[in-house]
Amino acid sequence: MPQPSVISDTQFYKDVVKGLSGTPKRLDSKYFYDAQGDKIFQELMNCEEYYPTNCELEIFTQKTAELARSIIADGDAFDLIELGAGDATKSSHLLKYLIDEKADFTYLPIDISENVISYLNITLPVTLPGIKITGLQGEYFNMLKKAAAISDKRKVVMFLGSNIGNMQVKDAEAFCKVLRDHLSPGDMVLIGIDLKKNPHTVLAAYNDKRGITKRFNLNLLERINRELNGSFSIPQFDHYATYDPESGACRSYLVSLQEQQVNINGQLVSFAKNEYIYMEISQKFTVEQVNSMAKSTGFKPLHQFFDSKGWFVDAIWLAE
Repeated sequence: MPQPSVISDTQFYKDVVKGLSGTPKRLDSKYFYDAQGDKIFQELMNCEEYYPTNCELEIFTQKTAELARSIIADGDAFDLIELGAGDATKSSHLLKYLIDEKADFTYLPIDISENVISYLNITLPVTLPGIKITGLQGEYFNMLKKAAAISDKRKVVMFLGSNIGNMQVKDAEAFCKVLRDHLSPGDMVLIGIDLKKNPHTVLAAYNDKRGITKRFNLNLLERINRELNGSFSIPQFDHYATYDPESGACRSYLVSLQEQQVNINGQLVSFAKNEYIYMEISQKFTVEQVNSMAKSTGFKPLHQFFDSKGWFVDAIWLAE
C-alpha cells in the first residue's frame, strides 16, 4: 500500500478531501473512470433505460457519410481530436468511413484514464488498419495544447456522449469559451448533446432497475478505499437521482444512511445521517439552447444531426 505522504501529494487525494470538507459535500465526476469504473460504465451504456449511447450510436451509424462530409470540408488535412474518447465505440464508425474515403487525418483521442488510452493505442491499429493515432492521456485543455504543438493542421474536436451535460449551464458555456480559445478560426467542434424529453425517460436512465448507475456512483467510494486508504462502508451509502424538467438538470447523489466517520489516509470526514454527497449533473438542453451556446462562445452553428426519436443531437460548430 502506498505511503501516506505519497497519497497526500496526489491530486486525487487533494480533490477528494477538499470536496468532502465542503458544504454540501461533493466529489468530482471525472474520478468515476478508473479501470473498474470504465467497466461499470460499459454495462451502463448497454442498459435498457440508458438511452443516450444508443441515440448517438444511431447517428454515427446511420448518418456517417453526412458527418464525414461535414468535417472533411474542403479536403485539407486535419487532426481529429476526441475529448473523453472512452472505448471509441461511436467514433470508430466515423473513423472507418474516413479511412475508407482516404481522408487525410490523424486521430488524437484524449482521456484522463490511462487505461483507456492504452487500450485505444493497442486495439485501433488492429481493428482499423491504416489509422494514424496518437493517444494523449491527461486533462482536456492540457492535451489540446499538446495536440496543437504536435501539428499545425486544422483541428476537428469531438466532444461526444453529452459530456458537456456533466456541467451546469453556465459552466458548460464557460467550457465552450475556453475550448474556443484553444482553437483557430476554421477549426470545428462536433459536440453531442442530450436534449430535454419526457421526464420519466430521463430519470429512468439515471436510476435504472438493475442498479448499475448506483454501482457506478458507489465505485468512486470504493476507489477512494483502494487508492487513498479510505474506510468507506459501502452499504452505509445509497444512491439517489432527481430530474427537474424545467431547468433540464438531472442530478445524482450518494446519501449517508447513518451518522458515521470515514478515515481517508488519516483525514477524518464526518457524515450526519441522511447527509448527501453531490456526485454529478447530467444537464439536458433544448435545440435553441444549443445554438445559443454556440453563438455566445465564438462558434457558428453549421449542422445538426438527430436520432430518429429526436432525443439527441450531434451538432457541428465552426470556430469564427
